[in-house]
Amino acid sequence: MPGTKMLGDLTWTDVAEFGAVSVIAIPVGSTEQHGPHLPLGTDTFIAAELCRRLASRRADVLVAPAISYASSGEHASFPGTLSIGNKALESLLVELGRSADSFQAVLFVSAHGGNRLALDRAVRLLADESRIARAWHVTAPPGGDAHAGHVETSVMMALRPETVRAIPAATDGCVTPLGDVIETLVRSGVGTVSANGVVGDPSGASPEAGERFVDTWVGNLEASIHGWPL
Repeated sequence: MPGTKMLGDLTWTDVAEFGAVSVIAIPVGSTEQHGPHLPLGTDTFIAAELCRRLASRRADVLVAPAISYASSGEHASFPGTLSIGNKALESLLVELGRSADSFQAVLFVSAHGGNRLALDRAVRLLADESRIARAWHVTAPPGGDAHAGHVETSVMMALRPETVRAIPAATDGCVTPLGDVIETLVRSGVGTVSANGVVGDPSGASPEAGERFVDTWVGNLEASIHGWPL
């Protein structure tokens, strides 16, 4: 069996050695603003790392190249954000799932909340077609913030510290509980509730906390597919 677990580094004959009992993990991120201090690829970096670490724990998992364009319309007012919307994302995921017949199962791993609707719909359709597919979504820990706050800033400090800029003060973003602003955010965009795109409080972020968040997510991801697929 090939040593690498990254699909993009393999040949078709390498993949054939894994046989039809392997799982292809597809990271699903975004290209969207993450405040003035985090890169546009934050969600993609996180999703790809979770898949990579999962593959290091599961011998039957290969990691596909990440999907970097997703449903990010709520961030459209910020320069650099690129979005394909829910319908296009759903179609993309369905077609990828349909093309993955050389694998036993498809696992989508998403680090962007805006992808949930498209992912869940795509997985249901693939299941209706008798394909084995699942979606797993990153969720904030209890008390965690929503976007470019303590959680994501800590994670990026752990994974890609060279990409993290000067962290803004909490008062520069929106620290109102997400439940109180979510309707406005979805309807009118993040820019209507936060001038700098931060929804949360990145102050006090640390790489140590970020590593704990990542370890927890990977553990939850691994547990969610324990014994799957049969």
